[in-house]
Amino acid sequence: MSTGTAEDGTIRHDWSVDEIAVLMDLPLLELVGRANAVHRANHDPNEVQRASLLSIKTGGCPEDCAYCSQSARHAEVDLTREKFLDPASVVALAEQAQANGAERFCMGAAWRRVKEGREFDAVLEMVRGVRGLGMEACVTLGMLEPHQAQRLAEAGLTAYNHNLDTGPDFYGEIVTTRTYADRIDTLTSVRAAGIELCSGGIIGMGETMRDRAAMLQVLAGFDPHPESVPVNALVAVEGTPLADRPPVDPLEIVRMVATARLVMPASRVRLSAGRAALSREAQILCFLAGANSVFYGDTLLTTPNAGLGADAALFDAIGGASGRG
Repeated sequence: MSTGTAEDGTIRHDWSVDEIAVLMDLPLLELVGRANAVHRANHDPNEVQRASLLSIKTGGCPEDCAYCSQSARHAEVDLTREKFLDPASVVALAEQAQANGAERFCMGAAWRRVKEGREFDAVLEMVRGVRGLGMEACVTLGMLEPHQAQRLAEAGLTAYNHNLDTGPDFYGEIVTTRTYADRIDTLTSVRAAGIELCSGGIIGMGETMRDRAAMLQVLAGFDPHPESVPVNALVAVEGTPLADRPPVDPLEIVRMVATARLVMPASRVRLSAGRAALSREAQILCFLAGANSVFYGDTLLTTPNAGLGADAALFDAIGGASGRG
């Protein structure tokens, strides 16, 4: 149960929620120890991928996600809406991110779903431009039809981000304008097109530990597992329904990272939103627990992130950690 593999050595896809909940509830040092052993068996422990995330269209989303500052339904949020960026500007920013050490460039648009037309054609141009730099390219654009996933694949897209957010039972407390099945359908279309999956969730929204285990159970049920699993801690934004949620205890993030590593041994586990609130030591504990990717840069779409200077100091302190390049 602690290795993430079956008796014949193959990676498991049949975890139960109960099994995952038991892992998540282990004494912390036991949990981190098990996760570190699995991590070292499947990954270079000194490798931490650095990804950069850019909002290519900010605000005005018709969805009602309770955590999101970009929802048009949260009128009290202080957010400057920005129009769709042009491909040349985006590729130039990707080149700058690459110079700062990023290996993956992620582009997010505040859309409910992808629509055919000029803007989607521009996204395809962005993907081709980023790939032309030798970087991995990832986009998050909302719901996606199979033929649109195929067009993204043909443009060279590395990965598509579409988070589950939380477990199926708690999901309706956070989002009502899109069903859990809608999210699964998009992930299925992405996988069918041969694009890597980037899918994780958010903790600290009022969910139970079992809800967290249930989300991991859904992710671990994909065959193959998502190549990237972002672990986000809620960044409470004034004006959203979750504005008054208390900060997430850093050790809860460690538990989530370690459990994700145990049930998805070969996936990249990415420290994402909320990392700016973690101390250097808390981040290092997450790396020991199996995190091997971070979002790199001063902002994550519309929320603050650990700055480039702080990250440079972090990687200098741990020594040897580097990207794949």
